[in-house]
Amino acid sequence: MAKKVVATLKREGGISYTRVVKMERSPKTGAYAFKEAVVETANIKDFLAKK
Repeated sequence: MAKKVVATLKREGGISYTRVVKMERSPKTGAYAFKEAVVETANIKDFLAKK
């Protein structure tokens, strides 16, 4: 049975965080890998744009 993950990504001080999952393709094998990170909501586009 799968476990349910409950997390609070919002802290005091007005900064909100979001969990982002990005799919990347390996140049060596061609397989896909997933990269996860917790970033500020304002910086999501920057995280997804960089390689």
